[in-house]
Amino acid sequence: MYQFYFEKLEVWQNSRRLVKDIYIVTTAFPENEKFGITNQLRRASTSISANIAEGFSRQSNKEKSRFLNIAFGSTIEVINFLILSNDLGFLNDENYRQLREKSEFITNQINSLNKSINK
Repeated sequence: MYQFYFEKLEVWQNSRRLVKDIYIVTTAFPENEKFGITNQLRRASTSISANIAEGFSRQSNKEKSRFLNIAFGSTIEVINFLILSNDLGFLNDENYRQLREKSEFITNQINSLNKSINK
């Protein structure tokens, strides 16, 4: 099976793992949040890997950079919803810390990748 370039990127692999972790942890969120924070957190997390993948299908560095900026914004959105989930008691402190650290690491990777393609 052919492997696309984006699949080889460590940041894409990390964002893919983050999606899995978020889906697992949000299964314990209250049922009445299914269409609220649960949905928003899941959508924002999947947006990270999707925008990295789509960006690296583009030919120009300018377009790649635009999609990386969107992925960065989605990661910040994830962090926002993690904070709110922790504040509301949906997410315990340990899960919050782990997911927050993974998200922060991804933001650093996105920034580094963006800088390298814009040189």
